[in-house]
Amino acid sequence: MRAAIATSFDSDNPVAGLTIGEHPDPEIKDGWIRVHVKAASLNHHDVWTLRGVATTADRLPIVLGTDASGVLDDGTEVIVHAVIGDASDGDETLDPKRSLLSEIYDGTFAEFVTVPARNVIDKPDFLTFEEASCLPTAWLTAYRMLFTKSGLKPGDTVLIQGAGGGVATALIQLAHAAGFTVWVTSRDAAKREYALTLGADEAFEVGAKLPGKVDAVMESVGEATWSHSMRSLRPGGRIVICGATSGANPPADLNRLFFLQLEVVGSTMGTREEFSQLVAFLGKTGLRPQIQQTFGLSETDQAIALMASGDVRGKLVIVP
Repeated sequence: MRAAIATSFDSDNPVAGLTIGEHPDPEIKDGWIRVHVKAASLNHHDVWTLRGVATTADRLPIVLGTDASGVLDDGTEVIVHAVIGDASDGDETLDPKRSLLSEIYDGTFAEFVTVPARNVIDKPDFLTFEEASCLPTAWLTAYRMLFTKSGLKPGDTVLIQGAGGGVATALIQLAHAAGFTVWVTSRDAAKREYALTLGADEAFEVGAKLPGKVDAVMESVGEATWSHSMRSLRPGGRIVICGATSGANPPADLNRLFFLQLEVVGSTMGTREEFSQLVAFLGKTGLRPQIQQTFGLSETDQAIALMASGDVRGKLVIVP
């Protein structure tokens, strides 16, 4: 089969480690099934893989991609759940041995991908394959942050740091649909304007003084925004963090943390049950992922370069 494969690492030029070409068809192990990939969306995880962060050299070559929608051998249309882990306690994201597709097992930027049978959910007719492929990482991450981890109620105010990327775009749309007051930040004026079209109530420059305190902050930027996130919370407020793209070791500000009784909650991906709830929420509200651009498999290098540049609004999708 044809695939987009990580064959080496380059921290400065991630595209240099990408090979697009023939790759062995995936093995269908006991309890696993094969998905004929119809669409696959990019995430920063794919760039990190090529930079040598998300997997190790002994696992190369490995097919890139965590997200996909497609068709089973029996014709069933499905969306792939990207978390490969033990779900015996109901939450595979807490399995310390869990992985995402393209970390240990070949990913989705290919004609075929194999996954455990429980790692697919039915694709509803109201979603295109391209839209469905955007959900497994960015949208599921956003859903868990808002509806499982944040403690927010309709009418509460949420601050979303770093508007523009896939998770932030999903957070804005989901939070608006859920009845929260949505404030966002970005250094880029165009991205602030874009956030307003998605449902944000106010958009500010990073670090700006806000009109008031917020009930929760959705944080994925890390060092560059952490101090602002801490200062923006009301007493008893909560930061939900799913990533740290600008650095993982900001000053903790422990005095503020304990005196104002703030909470910091980690969140990563989501469960299969939450995935089904997310899809149902999209069906109920009419929300759809925002897709910036679609690429062919042979154009994966262009998509990776665009993702690495940071000039992204919404999702980038590959159609094998």
